Amino acid sequence: MQLSATPLPTPVRWQQLWREAVRDPRELLARLGLDPDQLPLSAEAASQFALRVPAGFIARMRHGDRHDPLLRQVLPVDDEMQVVPGFSLDAVGDGLAKKATGVIQKYRGRALLVATGSCAINCRYCFRRHFDYGSENAAREGWREAVAAIAQDPDIDEVILSGGDPLSLATHKLVELTDALRRIPHLRRLRIHSRLPVVLPERVDEELAQWLASLPWPLAFVIHANHANEFDAGVDAAMARLRAAGATVLNQAVLLRGVNDSLQALQDLSERSFAAGVLPYYLYQVDRVEGVAHFEVDDATAKALHAQLTARLSGYLVPKLVREISGDSSKRPV
Repeated sequence: MQLSATPLPTPVRWQQLWREAVRDPRELLARLGLDPDQLPLSAEAASQFALRVPAGFIARMRHGDRHDPLLRQVLPVDDEMQVVPGFSLDAVGDGLAKKATGVIQKYRGRALLVATGSCAINCRYCFRRHFDYGSENAAREGWREAVAAIAQDPDIDEVILSGGDPLSLATHKLVELTDALRRIPHLRRLRIHSRLPVVLPERVDEELAQWLASLPWPLAFVIHANHANEFDAGVDAAMARLRAAGATVLNQAVLLRGVNDSLQALQDLSERSFAAGVLPYYLYQVDRVEGVAHFEVDDATAKALHAQLTARLSGYLVPKLVREISGDSSKRPV
């Protein structure tokens, strides 16, 4: 008697995992074995900026730990409702730098294209948590206005796909966008900023990898991880696929109180990201947008931590400590 081979399980598509993301703060805490009544949950903060976190990211949180650094990044709490002087709705001057619908240009030679307002995870420290994605979306009218604005400026040689998160778009929409950008002769580089390869690594599937490999420009892919615990085998595999598609992969992190504001946490992050084939790039001081003051680390502490990190690690493992100031011609060293 010949036994039939056991069929392999059908891979779960990333869209399904996105749809199944947790949106109820109490459900999130229940999954972690935490009592919602023992934490400063804010229904008002959640109504203003909704919780969204994929199950795979929750699985990397420490069960029963109310101070888990990954949990702190996504849980809406009372501190977000504080009114703190110096924190505004548009902390980095996106509105002043608008070049066209969905196109922001702050620095010479580079234009940022707001490809979408969607994200697979809502980070509580997000500097665009108050951004009007409904009206400032480059995808409107098939990218025409955004692409035309870039095409009309020969000084722009690099386009940055951002959002939201550009990888929240279906791959065929990304192909549509880059097909339009291919017709601009003065573009020399493409950069993609995305948190999805970290929080939903299944997004880096074969279709996406084929699209990346087909692009005609040198490609920088900037991921966003703030803590070493955000990496696991699935994220490592996603990083390998990005590199195999020809991307130079960099990490930008934000210095966050209660998440990574210690020398050990920063060292672990740099070493773990490099082990995954990702080069540390920027360590940002938190952008001073309304609702995030409780994450801020003062400059003196930030400088001291960065100096200690520089003394401990090889230079290529030390990200640049910077902040973004509206109107500056580049990121400002701290």
